[in-house]
Amino acid sequence: MSAALQPSVLADLTEACGVSPGQVCEWVFDATGSNFWSNAADWAIERPLRILIVVLVALVVSRLVGRTIDSFVKRIVEEDAAPAGRLQRSGAGRYLRSERSGVRRSERANTIGSVLRSLATAIIWGFALLTILGELSINLGPLIAGAGIAGVAIGFGAQTIVRDFLTGLFMLMEDQFGVGDIIDAGEVTGTVEKVSLRTTTLRDVSGTVWHIPNGEMTRVANMSQIWSRAVLDVEVAYDCDLRFAEGVIQQVANDMYADPEWGGDEIMEPPEVWGVQNLGADGVAIRLVVKTKPSTQWSVERELRLRLKEA
Repeated sequence: MSAALQPSVLADLTEACGVSPGQVCEWVFDATGSNFWSNAADWAIERPLRILIVVLVALVVSRLVGRTIDSFVKRIVEEDAAPAGRLQRSGAGRYLRSERSGVRRSERANTIGSVLRSLATAIIWGFALLTILGELSINLGPLIAGAGIAGVAIGFGAQTIVRDFLTGLFMLMEDQFGVGDIIDAGEVTGTVEKVSLRTTTLRDVSGTVWHIPNGEMTRVANMSQIWSRAVLDVEVAYDCDLRFAEGVIQQVANDMYADPEWGGDEIMEPPEVWGVQNLGADGVAIRLVVKTKPSTQWSVERELRLRLKEA
């Protein structure tokens, strides 16, 4: 515009519409030459239009990111569920993964998706809010500086909580354990009653409930995934015929495996006598191993001890 090249007109335009004038403000200034109407057009039309564009872009990006997260979480769950179809069937023809496992995977997927969507939404709309504040001519320098200082202070004060949340997120994504699993978390062993992003709740064998921050669990032993194993070391006297003792132990275990109440459900495969495990001070230990359904190894061990004593 030729008039815009004149220093006096350019100064008036800058005074009315700012250093970077919008198209609408410039049009109104050209038509009226009025600072008031140019400024009013900028606030009533130009800036709301730019803010609307920012909001629409944020909505579109948020929707696309949400779909990407849903697809990512779905792929994680499908990859986790795929091995279930290849698991061995028990004698009764039941899959090791029950309907509860499907519910657990669904809950895990919902939790992971919710966290990632919330994080993505906060980041996208945070940038959108900063852009909108800039459009309203609000000086963002002090706000950003204050937020940075507050973020550093909160980060130092809440680093343990952040560690717990990050650990919980990875535990959920990797499906290390879930509600109903029996785990050894170091100082305590028990059944998982609740898993959140910050803490894991266990109930031990005495009924005590433990709340453990996820960041403090440096290693976890899961005793309830896919299959378990009952291991018994049966001691016999030194003057005992070891081969005869092994035969008795094997026969007792085979009879239990043939029992419809135990075999094919709790006991997955024929038991095996591995042989002499230890030469102790008072006797010779013969090891018997039985592959069992998850979390049933202790009941199988107790029943085997009873039957061995009776034999």
